[in-house]
Amino acid sequence: MLGDIETVLESSVRLGHIFLFAALGEYVAERAGTINISLEGMLLAGAYGGALGASETGSPVFGIFAGIIAGFLVAYLQALLSHRLNIDQFVVGIALTVLVIGLTTFLFLEIKMIPGRIHEFEIPLLVEIPLIGKALFAQRWLGYVAFFLPVLIWRMVNHTRWGLEVRSVGEDPAAANVNGIPVLKRRRQSIYVAGLCAGLAGAYLSLAVTGAFSQNMSAGKGVVAIAAVLFGGWTLVGTIFGSFLFGFADALGLSLQIIGLDIIPGPILDSMPYLLALIGLLTIANLSRKPAALASKFDPSGDSS
Repeated sequence: MLGDIETVLESSVRLGHIFLFAALGEYVAERAGTINISLEGMLLAGAYGGALGASETGSPVFGIFAGIIAGFLVAYLQALLSHRLNIDQFVVGIALTVLVIGLTTFLFLEIKMIPGRIHEFEIPLLVEIPLIGKALFAQRWLGYVAFFLPVLIWRMVNHTRWGLEVRSVGEDPAAANVNGIPVLKRRRQSIYVAGLCAGLAGAYLSLAVTGAFSQNMSAGKGVVAIAAVLFGGWTLVGTIFGSFLFGFADALGLSLQIIGLDIIPGPILDSMPYLLALIGLLTIANLSRKPAALASKFDPSGDSS
């Protein structure tokens, strides 16, 4: 019984990291007033870029950077189209995600890749902690980024001038513009951060969790990461909690199927993270204070960005 619990916790942490990396970037973007439906595409591009980079060079480190760059490229297109050319951000997000799904599927069929997974690294003594030791301190080494990335995002958003400006354009872009803050530029930069983090999440998925790329392997994880931000009430702590809660729901569904529990139908188990996300959106998100200018367009006239 204890072994089953440890297995679920280990899976929860692994899957939670995927949601966490992507959600942290989306948290920054949403604090600037943008919702990136293309986060799914960024994550999938990162997964493909990570797998391809590692396969071609034999270096998982290069693969991680390739995945991050791939996520950034999708983010660059999202920012360019939605906050420079002023095309509806939701339309752009859906179009880019569909484009990435089609492109990665085509490339996956055309280019043969060698599967590979980054090494596991155990932290002595800490790994011996009952119940949680293996889940937290016996991970693929990329997973340890989860201990530092939230701190970096927290400092960026709350303790830098750039972060103050990002938050201001998410609350009152008109007032921010009057005070000389380049609204569209800050929004684009926040999307770049989302792309970098989603690319990292994708690389983690293909290089640490599965060890290979498969068609449409993101399977809605980018959407769930967006939901984690809303579920967390647009707070950093809430986003972290939501990410691991969805990771736990995903891991629990997989574990129940593996042990053969047929009380709950398999499709319902598969949809647990999405059902949980829907419940969160209908309850917690409506009770939380979102950035006042979230998803609102800003008239670029007079904006010098």
